[in-house]
Amino acid sequence: MFNNVSRRSFVVSAAAAGAAFGLNGRVEFLPSALAQDAARETGLNPRKLQFYKFKVGDIEVTQILDGEVIRPHAENFVRNATIEERQKALAAGGVITDGVPVGFTVTTAKIGDRRVIFDAGNGAAGLPASGRLTANMKAAGFEQKDVTHVVLTHFHPDHIFGLMDKDNQQLYPNAEIILPAAELNFWTDEGRTSKLPAGVQGLVKRINSTLAKWSNVRRFEGDAEVLPGVKPVATYGHTPGHTSFLLNSGAAQFMVLADVTNVKELFLRNPGWHVVFDMDPKAAEATRRAIFDRAIADKIAVSGYHWGMPGCGTISKDG
Repeated sequence: MFNNVSRRSFVVSAAAAGAAFGLNGRVEFLPSALAQDAARETGLNPRKLQFYKFKVGDIEVTQILDGEVIRPHAENFVRNATIEERQKALAAGGVITDGVPVGFTVTTAKIGDRRVIFDAGNGAAGLPASGRLTANMKAAGFEQKDVTHVVLTHFHPDHIFGLMDKDNQQLYPNAEIILPAAELNFWTDEGRTSKLPAGVQGLVKRINSTLAKWSNVRRFEGDAEVLPGVKPVATYGHTPGHTSFLLNSGAAQFMVLADVTNVKELFLRNPGWHVVFDMDPKAAEATRRAIFDRAIADKIAVSGYHWGMPGCGTISKDG
């Protein structure tokens, strides 16, 4: 069961935070009306939440909408569930059933004097109704030039194409890009990538022309902190090096799950379902179940890249 963060404006006490949001400490949320005012200024749909702020201890987290699409039902979208089963799950989650609503939500964090973003969105050449990150970032009160670190979870296009323009020139040239070595090693290994489908070869080429060569890239291995208060958690399966990140501030914890799941209405209630984008479906399922158990046991609030807005909350068992 997913407990979405309320969109009302409120400030909760330490005790209430622990009970309602899985955090130990004061948690503050930005009123949705302010977010909507900012959205109007950028010419975006004011009925949709464009950004959402809260605090994890001393860390200010901002969820920013990069876009959203309605994916038509396709037989292979979930490898082991029928379209009818998916429609029932969507209905149970209270969303539309004639397609799959997929959001793209980038998590950002202000940690001391560092402005960190986790993944960089679709970019201007991404899917229709995406590529809003830059405008919504500005509406939330900062710009690309203010970003000091970009932390990547994995290299699928909707997570990295926002790093570069159509000519592969960097959009965050002054930021340090921190990425899992296991992910880079896979995508730059010709022996492995040559076996991928033809449709993926353009992505392989782009990774090798950019992330593999840029001088402001820092690779990491293991689970040591990559930044103060930011610890990597190996969540392989979706891709060979897919990594989530645990943010700590005092006793408060928040985990950026990225693509441990896809759409929450489908894959949170059904962790055994395999989305077509998981490169190793069995490993992805094992990771998903383990991470869910950890988040529940340790009362860790979490965010999902494809959960829509605000894209964060807690997980609890239901049956």
